[in-house]
Amino acid sequence: MFGKHLKIVEQIIIVFVCAVIIPMTISGFIINNINQQSMRYQLRESAVLIANMVSDEIDFFNKTTLSNLEQIVFSLEHLPTQSAKEQYLKSVKNRLDDCENLEITDSEGLEAIKKQDKFNNNASIPLQISENRYLVATFKLDAVKDELFRSLADDKRQIYVLSGDGDLIAEHNYTQDAYQKTISLLPDKLKKNKPVIFGDVKNQPLVYFSKDDPKITIIVNTTEKVTQNAITNNSLKIILSCLAATFAIIFVVGLYTYYLYINIRQLFKGIIAISKGNYERQIRLLTTAFTPHEIIFLAFEFNRMATEIHKSYIQLKKNNKELKELNEFRSNLIDTVSHELRTPLTSIQGYTSRLMRQDIVIDEETKQKSLRIIKEQSERLKRLIDDLLTIPDIEGMRLRTNIEQVWLPEILEESRVLIKNKRGMEIVFNIGEDFPLVLGDKDRLLQVFVNLLENAAKYANEGSKIVVDAAIKDDYVKIFVKNDCDIIPPKKLKKLFEKFVRLDDNTTRTTRGTGLGLFIVKGLVEAMNGKIELHSDENCGFCVEVTLKRANSQEVEG
Repeated sequence: MFGKHLKIVEQIIIVFVCAVIIPMTISGFIINNINQQSMRYQLRESAVLIANMVSDEIDFFNKTTLSNLEQIVFSLEHLPTQSAKEQYLKSVKNRLDDCENLEITDSEGLEAIKKQDKFNNNASIPLQISENRYLVATFKLDAVKDELFRSLADDKRQIYVLSGDGDLIAEHNYTQDAYQKTISLLPDKLKKNKPVIFGDVKNQPLVYFSKDDPKITIIVNTTEKVTQNAITNNSLKIILSCLAATFAIIFVVGLYTYYLYINIRQLFKGIIAISKGNYERQIRLLTTAFTPHEIIFLAFEFNRMATEIHKSYIQLKKNNKELKELNEFRSNLIDTVSHELRTPLTSIQGYTSRLMRQDIVIDEETKQKSLRIIKEQSERLKRLIDDLLTIPDIEGMRLRTNIEQVWLPEILEESRVLIKNKRGMEIVFNIGEDFPLVLGDKDRLLQVFVNLLENAAKYANEGSKIVVDAAIKDDYVKIFVKNDCDIIPPKKLKKLFEKFVRLDDNTTRTTRGTGLGLFIVKGLVEAMNGKIELHSDENCGFCVEVTLKRANSQEVEG
C-alpha cells in the first residue's frame, strides 16, 4: 500500500556516503596536492636558509680569527725583543681553541703553508702585517668543521664546502655517490655572493653559494630521504588523517544509530511487558545529547505510569523482608535463651535449693563452693543480658562512648582477671610498659578484650597459648589476639561478625556462647572510631586485628 520504505539505518548509510565519503575523498586529494606544493617551497627556502647559515658561520669564524690576529699584531708591536715576541706567540697559541700553529712568515712561507695544509688537512688564515710579512693562524679542519656544522647536527641534508680551487674542505652527511652526482650538476659559471637554486629534480632542490671573501663555494644537497620525510610522509599523514576523520564520523554515526535502535527497542519491550501484566518494568534509555526529546518524554511518562504500582510492590517486599528478619531474630533469640539462659538458671536454682535445705548439714567449704558457683552463673547471666541490650544500640547507631586516653596494658591485665578461663589456657601479652596511650572508652575496651580473650580460650587447641601482640603504625596502634586452632574457611570467616553466628552450629555445639561476641565487639570498636579484621591462615589459626587511634602529644598534654 505504501510501497517499500527504507529503514533508518539504510537512510543514514545513503546520506553518509553522499554527504561524507565523496566530499572527504575529493578534499583529501586537493589538500594533498596543496601540501606538496607548499612543502616544495619550504624545501627550497630551507635549503637557501642553510646555505646562508653556513656562510654566516664561515664569515663569523673568519672575522673572529682576523680580529684575534689584529690584537696579536698590536701586542707584538709593543714587545721590545724577538724572544719576547716568540714567547708571546707561543702563549697565545696555547690559549686559542683548536689552533695548531701561530707564526710570522713572508709570502713564500705563506704559499708553503697553504700547500702543506692540503696534506695535513688544515686551514690557514693569514693577516698581512707589512708589505711582505704575514701573521698566519693554522687550524685543524676537523675542529673547524665541528664548529661550522654544530647548529646543523640534526639536519639530514648534505652540505659541502669547496675551496677556491674546487677542493672539498668540509662536509656534512657526506656520501661519495651523492657528492659526485651533485658536483656534476653544478653550473660551469657560478653567480657570486648569493644563494642560487640549481638541479633538475623539483622535490630535491640543490643550492650553491659562491663567495669571494673568503673564496669558497657552499653546496646544500636535499637528499631523497629529506624529501621523503617532508613530502611523502606528510602526504601519508594527510591520507591517514582523512581516513581517521572518516572512521571517526562512521563511529559517531554508528553510535548514534545504535543508541536510537536500542532506545526504540526499549520502548517496544516496555509496552510488551505492560501488556503481559509486568508492571514492575521500567524503561531505561541510553541517553545522550543526540537522543530525541520525544523518545525521552515518552519513556518518562511510561515510567511515571508504572511507578506507583512499583512503589507499592517494593514497600510490600520490604515489609516482608523485615518480618522475615524479625522472625529469624526471634527464633535465634529463643534458641539462645533456651541454650544460654537455662543452664546458669538451672545451676543457680539447684545450688540455691541445696543451701536452703534444712534436713541436711552443709559444711562451710561446700557452702562457699555453692555460693561461688551461684556468683559465677549470675555474672554470666549479667554479661549475656548486657550483650542482648547492646544489640539495639549498635544496630540503631545509638551506642554512646566516653572517649579518653587509655593505657592498654592495664586493660589487658584486667581482662585476664575477668575472663572465665576454665581450660587453664596460658595467655601471653607481648606489649611493653612504654606502649603509647590510645583513644577509646575504657569500659567498652574492657568489654571488647574480655570477649576476644574468652572467645580465643574457647576455641584454642588443647595445650596451646593465647598470644596478644601489639604494633604501632603512624597515628594508629594495632592489637593482635591470636590462638592456635584449625584454619577457618574464608567464607565462614566473613560471617563471624553477624549475629548468632558460631564456628560450631546447633547440631555440633561443643562450647557455650551466644554467637553475639564478635558482632558486639565489632560494633564497640567502630563506635570508638576503630577498625577490626579477622584472619585465619597457616601462620595463625585465628587472629583478631583491632586498630585504634593513638593519642598524640597534643591530646596527652590537654
